[in-house]
Amino acid sequence: MNIAERTDDGITVFAISGRLDANTSGQLEASFLQSVEAGASRFVFNLGGLEYVSSAGLRSLLLAAKKVKAIQGRLALAHLSEQVREVFDMSGFSSIFKLCVTEDEALQVTRE
Repeated sequence: MNIAERTDDGITVFAISGRLDANTSGQLEASFLQSVEAGASRFVFNLGGLEYVSSAGLRSLLLAAKKVKAIQGRLALAHLSEQVREVFDMSGFSSIFKLCVTEDEALQVTRE
């Protein structure tokens, strides 16, 4: 898995590619929590390059959602592939997250 992190007008964007599973989910959690500790509260996870997400990967995303809620921040996910979207739909995660078609849409949602 590869995570590219950048800031766009005060919003932390994580572009995640590869496989988000038990072997890689800790990397996402560490990057995310480091951003929160640095004061970030608005996030976009661009999942356009994500090929696979396991239950461990879903758990990492859920941790992020709970943390964002606790700090009264905002989080949106963008560019879910058909396979990843299917996993979100089957697991009920589609109702937990704000899912956006494009990163621009996700950025707009987190600004509101």
